[in-house]
Amino acid sequence: MAEIEYSTEGGVAYVRLHRPDKHNGLTLGMLSGLVAAAGRAAGDPSLRAVIVHGDGPSFCSGLDFGDVAEQGVRVGNAFLPNPFRGTNRFQAAAWAWRRVPVPVIAVIHGRCFGGGLQIALGADFRFATPDAEFSVLETKYGLIPDMSATASLAQLTSIDTAKLLTMTGEVFDAERARSLGLLTGVADDPMASAHDLVETIATRSPDAVASAKRLFERTWHRGPRRSFGVERLAQLRLLTGRNSTIARKAAATGTQPEFRPRA
Repeated sequence: MAEIEYSTEGGVAYVRLHRPDKHNGLTLGMLSGLVAAAGRAAGDPSLRAVIVHGDGPSFCSGLDFGDVAEQGVRVGNAFLPNPFRGTNRFQAAAWAWRRVPVPVIAVIHGRCFGGGLQIALGADFRFATPDAEFSVLETKYGLIPDMSATASLAQLTSIDTAKLLTMTGEVFDAERARSLGLLTGVADDPMASAHDLVETIATRSPDAVASAKRLFERTWHRGPRRSFGVERLAQLRLLTGRNSTIARKAAATGTQPEFRPRA
């Protein structure tokens, strides 16, 4: 966990990739640390958001093949899927953020390559500096992206764009990333943009925010019949919850709601 730092402040968890001398190149230990951090955040009902960011010159330059090549058996174990989750350790390092019941925001600068890009795509929102660089870099090494990009890219962009980025390994800037649907915003200070978004979302019921995230994660590529059933059940649960009552009273009286921790 030394290379993945976890801290909380003001209802926000900060998950920092801390291997700056290697542009936060991913080791097996960092993958485990990211999965553990996501699990820790998911179990904390006081949180309103998670911000994932990188220390040093880059967000994350992707998998450190030199480190991973020395691990042997550990790599094989990390490749085995969790039978209950359907993800292995590589995939869970990125996709576990979709299972956290609060908004997860990736704040990006410098390189965001390969596995680093897939971690960012696993977040709900992404803000980057204008000079940040992106690439689905795996093809450079004769590989394909295998840390959940097949699911996240399918949600964010078209199939021909996903194929193009994957087959070419093109390095592209933040404005192109935003035009392709991969970024929420581009800003000189993306951390400030993340905090602004957190402040806005924090004015809403934490139960409603968690339900909204779960609703879209479970229905985005499902048919209307399946989606409507999930939608009805989520709404029924909210209608009987304390925070929904608090939100309705505040809206009716024009006062600021004081929400309870997420149920």
